[in-house]
Amino acid sequence: MGLSTPAIYTAAIAITDFIGSLLIIGYIVAALVVLLRRRGLLPARLLVAEGALWGLNFKVAATLLKTIVIHTWQELAFFTIIFALRTLIKWVFTWEQKRLLAQQTPAMPAVGD
Repeated sequence: MGLSTPAIYTAAIAITDFIGSLLIIGYIVAALVVLLRRRGLLPARLLVAEGALWGLNFKVAATLLKTIVIHTWQELAFFTIIFALRTLIKWVFTWEQKRLLAQQTPAMPAVGD
């Protein structure tokens, strides 16, 4: 007795979404370890931003997989809202990561200095 195709899709969606959650939690734990070892707030914030981006990539993939099993207009609307929110959150974390990296690297001195 094998699994049906919808069951396989549902399992793939759940596993992909779970991996995204684990990545986010793992990076947050790593950031807390960095803070506890007093290595600075900036490296911890970078870890959280990186983990959020990786985790959200998996969560967006899971959301995209859900399109396989969408059957009604209400499900499509719900999917669209979740996809848009996750994409917006990814943009915010990307912006934050770039901003933190710019703070981390010192500005290059002018040529005559």
